[in-house]
Amino acid sequence: MRWRDVKAGELGRVQIGERLALAGWAATRRDHGGLVFIDLRDESGLAQLVINPERAPEAARVAHGVRNEFVIRAEGEVAARAPEAVNPNLPTGAVELQVDELEIVARSEPLPFQLDEENVDEGLRLRYRYLDLRREQMQRNLRLSATVVGAIRRFMDDEGFVDIWTPNMSKATPEGARDFLVPVRLQPGRFFALMQSPQLFKQTLMVSGFGRYYQIATCFRDEDLRADRQFEFRQLDLELSFPTRDDVFEALEGSVTASFEALGREPPARPFRRLTWHEAMARYGSDKPDLRFGLELHDATEVTRGSAFKVFGGAPSVQYLTVPQELSRAELASLEELAKEWGGKGLAYLVFDEQGEVRSPIAKFLSEEELEAVRPETPGATVLFGADSPGTVARVLSAVRNHLGRELGLIDESRNEFLWVTDFPLFEWDEDGQHWTFSHHPFTGVRPGDEGLIESDPGAALSQAYDLVWNGWELGSGSIRIHDPELQKRIFRAMGISDEDAEERFGFLLEVLRMGAPPHGGFALGIERFVALLAGERNIREVVAFPKAASGSEPLTGAPTPIAQEVLAELGIQVLPQKD
Repeated sequence: MRWRDVKAGELGRVQIGERLALAGWAATRRDHGGLVFIDLRDESGLAQLVINPERAPEAARVAHGVRNEFVIRAEGEVAARAPEAVNPNLPTGAVELQVDELEIVARSEPLPFQLDEENVDEGLRLRYRYLDLRREQMQRNLRLSATVVGAIRRFMDDEGFVDIWTPNMSKATPEGARDFLVPVRLQPGRFFALMQSPQLFKQTLMVSGFGRYYQIATCFRDEDLRADRQFEFRQLDLELSFPTRDDVFEALEGSVTASFEALGREPPARPFRRLTWHEAMARYGSDKPDLRFGLELHDATEVTRGSAFKVFGGAPSVQYLTVPQELSRAELASLEELAKEWGGKGLAYLVFDEQGEVRSPIAKFLSEEELEAVRPETPGATVLFGADSPGTVARVLSAVRNHLGRELGLIDESRNEFLWVTDFPLFEWDEDGQHWTFSHHPFTGVRPGDEGLIESDPGAALSQAYDLVWNGWELGSGSIRIHDPELQKRIFRAMGISDEDAEERFGFLLEVLRMGAPPHGGFALGIERFVALLAGERNIREVVAFPKAASGSEPLTGAPTPIAQEVLAELGIQVLPQKD
């Protein structure tokens, strides 16, 4: 017996008069007293079954016992629906299967939620993820993900990149997050780390003579989970030998274009826009700005230096943005609370009415020169200020800008704005450790000409790092790497890592670089973030088959779970009681 001759979504007018078998889930059952209608669903779509007791009395008896999500098999004749019964919204809506034989293949217990139910608690959805995945939205998302990954693979293969798998367990190295550690039974007290990325392996492959490498790599990071973060995620990981930065950009832009085309969508214009890190921070207060709306930041530090308004006069940085409408007191109060949530002390403002008159408790402290310097080009606007350290001002006004873009409907949702952010600082200052640390990772190349700043002025040195941003989401990062072992050791020293420590922690890499390392560079694109945006989702859990919950647990299986003491003992591990 064949379970089915065609899939449900393949049923059409061309098969009218044929006798066919279908199999799948009962999505809905409608009992009209005599006739019974069942919408049968499989991975391809829906088909309507009609069971007439006069035509098939035994099938009608079985149909009365069918409930939602029962697995059934039906055999019968494909017939055209009556004109008034045609469903134009369904690909199979012009036909139906007149059932002669009906079999219940598998029964289902009552569902914890209905598959067409809206606003189901996410915890419940994750607990019964196998049911949640039957829903049209989740089917669409995961199939979209598969289409995108397939398109990326085809493009990379066509461009001469070699797909090379690298280990998931290796030596722990600094990648910006905590490692997941794996104990080794054969070597008690020693641990592998699950790779945060194949960074060192892909650099090693360049020294091995593979000029173009890629893989869809699974990566692991022990960090707090958010809408755009999971413990496990995939990335398009790639590396090239003898590249220019533009070579890397072309590979990524080509992958993005191939993904859009595979989905039948208009790809974004190439080449993508570019901004340096300093330009992005100055204009938007963010290294991942959403370019679909304005509200750019402007500098007022010099014009307010020595201002009678002491908050401005003594601040290291004074920035402002202009909102194209008069904001109410309630709206201003809400924005002030938002500013405080992002680390600001408050949010100063000037409201200019339609006559150009200014309303604000700080206006009396500002000179005419200061007021004119920030006056909007058109009246009926609000000027919002941040005054603090440059980093705090940027963080606060960026959050305010994004909030206003959403709340005031300023974002053009029809646009897709891809952006390369380049020339990041090479180092950033670690306040806790009181030393310089890496901005991206310690293997990032130095901008040519800035090598002399590594020791003399680390904060001024720029890197050859770059990020790809789409509509305010960072899709991934990359850089031209360090291929000179002496330069790599200078970077380590600048971060307070002695030559001895460097050999102990990174000796394998320094050895590799001493064996004839070509210039190389690459990128890592977050697959789930990319797919989530393509699917119109704001949370990557919606494009992951079996994600972790925000708590870090896996509701479906109940993991993580305790491990028996005898197993831990074999690994040389003892679990200490939690401290309050």
